[in-house]
Amino acid sequence: MASKLVPFAARQATRPFTRVCRRQVLQFERPLSTTSQRRHDALSIHRNTPVNNPSIPFKFTEQNLKIIDEILKRYPPQYKKAAVMPLLDLGQRQHGFTSISVMNEVARLLEMPPMRVYEVATFYTMYNRDPIGKFFVQVCTTSPCMLGGCGSDLIMKACEDFLGVHSGEMTEDGLFSLLEVECLGACANAPMIQINDDYYEDLTPETTTKLLQALKDSATISGYDVTKIPRPGPQLYEGKQRMTCEPRTGQTTLLQEPYSTQHMRTDGEL
Repeated sequence: MASKLVPFAARQATRPFTRVCRRQVLQFERPLSTTSQRRHDALSIHRNTPVNNPSIPFKFTEQNLKIIDEILKRYPPQYKKAAVMPLLDLGQRQHGFTSISVMNEVARLLEMPPMRVYEVATFYTMYNRDPIGKFFVQVCTTSPCMLGGCGSDLIMKACEDFLGVHSGEMTEDGLFSLLEVECLGACANAPMIQINDDYYEDLTPETTTKLLQALKDSATISGYDVTKIPRPGPQLYEGKQRMTCEPRTGQTTLLQEPYSTQHMRTDGEL
């Protein structure tokens, strides 16, 4: 009997020591996680506002309904929920941003749970779930734009100085929204910005300010006067304006007939 009690007593005696050691370890580790968590919920949580709540009705226009019919023809009937992204984009273009009402209407048309639509709209950053200005200015600040030309820092500063807002904000008149974004894929023409659907490249602080002023002057009640907006693409840079992404000094390649089976070298090597 005594032999059975000895191991039990030994185990009981070690437990307070184990608890003390564990408490000391926890006290040692606690300072490493004293900072409170700050979750960024802009992309995952919806909060009702006076301009964005389910009670605000939204229906696609007759013209957009015809476009939706054409979009749905691209998918088998049993997979029409695959059209959720183009329909969200269409709703955003009609409504101005992807509100909760737009998402619910897309879910109704595609006969899918609204949560599935919310998942798509909160994952892709091109869906603006808050109101934006008439001109959505997105400034690329990734490495090529930061290093190319005058640098994206000066372009961002020119936008902030002219508009009087910072990244993620909208001007009081609702005309401009400004946002700092990652690479937009026009690295050869850096620095550049995207305004709505158009790219403006080879920018300087001066041409950026002129561009924003031209957009401001073109604004009308119903939209904007296209004739007053500068041509998208590369802008005038150091007195020159190139086409697409060709070298500023002019064409340097493909200046002669390319070699082929019909056009052989004349130096005797082949």
